[in-house]
Amino acid sequence: MSSTFIRNREDFRCEHCGREVQGDGYTNHCPYCLYSKHVDVFPGDRAATCGGLMVPVRVEVTRSHRFLVHRCEKCGHHRKNKCAENDSFEALLEVMRSQQPGD
Repeated sequence: MSSTFIRNREDFRCEHCGREVQGDGYTNHCPYCLYSKHVDVFPGDRAATCGGLMVPVRVEVTRSHRFLVHRCEKCGHHRKNKCAENDSFEALLEVMRSQQPGD
């Protein structure tokens, strides 16, 4: 199995908030509520069989990027991804306000 990124341009309906999301090939979460879905083992491969909703639990900020950390509601898997330019700033602030130690 390869750990190489596979670009998949896919539109989807968010399973958390119900909004339609237009993917750009790098989109891995809803820009409105920031939820994702556990579908990848490696980014873009669609090889994960879990399929659970990925809850946004933490925002990490470096000098040059913001990262969103998700935790799968079904299996507990954690994944860190870069925030997108079109992510809701209000939703990011809400995640930051509700961050729990250890998430």
